[in-house]
Amino acid sequence: MADSVRVDRWLWAVRGFKTRAQANDACTKGRVRINGEVCKPASKLRVGDRVEARRKDSTIVYEVVELLEKRVGAARADEARVDHSPPSPSRAEPHAFEVVVPTRDRGAGRPTKKDRRQMQRFRQGE
Repeated sequence: MADSVRVDRWLWAVRGFKTRAQANDACTKGRVRINGEVCKPASKLRVGDRVEARRKDSTIVYEVVELLEKRVGAARADEARVDHSPPSPSRAEPHAFEVVVPTRDRGAGRPTKKDRRQMQRFRQGE
């Protein structure tokens, strides 16, 4: 067994990214770090390294336990890494982005001047 593996292959193998091309692209754009250092897709990864990767919706932080070059099942992927990722906002607070929209009763007619001013204050955040 090899003592190192490419970081893009490992991220794909442990299901950090859906495709190897996405993992490669993230490395190329500087969104992946090994032990705090920005890395290229061909950078070698060893057991014990800490990998941080930014995706469009979250950041993942993994510690390498086992080196994998081929994509494996989810259960095996969990054994090959230790997840130190911070909880994403959607998981921590399920209603964090809920927006309250004022509604008017159907058939209430056109808003009065007072109603329009209230709506304007609401939109401006007063």
